[in-house]
Amino acid sequence: MLNLCMPQASFPCRTHIGRALALALIAAFLAPAFGRAWQQTSAAFAAAQSYPLTETAALSVIGGKAEPAEYLGRKAVRLTTQQQSDIFAYVNGSVIQDGVIDLDIAVKITTPPGVRMPGFTGLAFRARPDGSHYDMFYLRPRNAQSDDQAMRNHAVQYVAKPDFDWYPLRRQWPWIYESWADLKPETWTHVRIELHGRTARLYLNGSSSPSLIVNGLKGEDLSGGVALWGYPGEESYFSNLRVIPVNPQPIHNGSDATGKWHVVFGSDYGRYEGTLELHRDGTAASGSQDAALAGTWSGDFGSNLPVTGAWRNGYVELSFAANWPKEYGKPETEPVPAKLAGWIDGDKAAGRMKVEARADGQWSAERVQ
Repeated sequence: MLNLCMPQASFPCRTHIGRALALALIAAFLAPAFGRAWQQTSAAFAAAQSYPLTETAALSVIGGKAEPAEYLGRKAVRLTTQQQSDIFAYVNGSVIQDGVIDLDIAVKITTPPGVRMPGFTGLAFRARPDGSHYDMFYLRPRNAQSDDQAMRNHAVQYVAKPDFDWYPLRRQWPWIYESWADLKPETWTHVRIELHGRTARLYLNGSSSPSLIVNGLKGEDLSGGVALWGYPGEESYFSNLRVIPVNPQPIHNGSDATGKWHVVFGSDYGRYEGTLELHRDGTAASGSQDAALAGTWSGDFGSNLPVTGAWRNGYVELSFAANWPKEYGKPETEPVPAKLAGWIDGDKAAGRMKVEARADGQWSAERVQ
């Protein structure tokens, strides 16, 4: 067959013209998408912030003192306090909603011999500069070395100030917001925090497996700064902070909880479903973001069970008396407190649920009316 597309031809063949036209059309179609992706990637990269933390000019300190120091052969910033309260050092100019935070942390315990001090040091995120509101992961290195398994399980901790400190979280949701990790006191620990919407994952010392996962971050703010955190009776050291924002997930606080919801509860004892109907119960106080909720639960655990709770800027806490078998495999039931907590995001919701001393797990819901 005669090849009409010889290299020496002085004119483009129809096949080449067709291919060129097709490629041009494809390029024209994809260019906006690639342009947006590049702009997004470039914006995220451009917004990345690095803080060597070899001096304190970038820090606004509350409750103690920050100073340049050297620890274990590394230049760093040291936080100390002579007060009984903790120390909070906000990193000026930092801001993150979703993304990654990398940091090296060490703690030197200076309490007198015989005083139990597991070591407390951590990193706050989505923080306000005045230290009034923030989410945070912190470490207790000596707990990780304890012979008491309960203490070992308190090695890493999540909290959200001001309303969700370690004590209410531990008592209301045992073992959910803390865990064991292989930590040692008075050595450098690499900390990596990944933020995606209402989920945060804590990675330590380069591990590909998170030491703690928090679904449904309890902080009030979706975006904020980064802050270093320390505690009395010790010296906390920080170096090599890097804040890498990415485009945030499209979530917003303030979603309404009223209406009918189909709820799925995936627990450690089994899967349960029900319908939750909610309405506002009275009017919130002037200037308050809080509102009382009331309604009913129908499905597994019983029908038309009264529900009470509260709503705050999209976050809900609900409770009702669930009918639970008195003994496994027998029909007789008894009322057992059930509790749900989590966030409403438009027509979807998710969070943590438990039937007291019976079942624990995560719940999700969709608005059906």
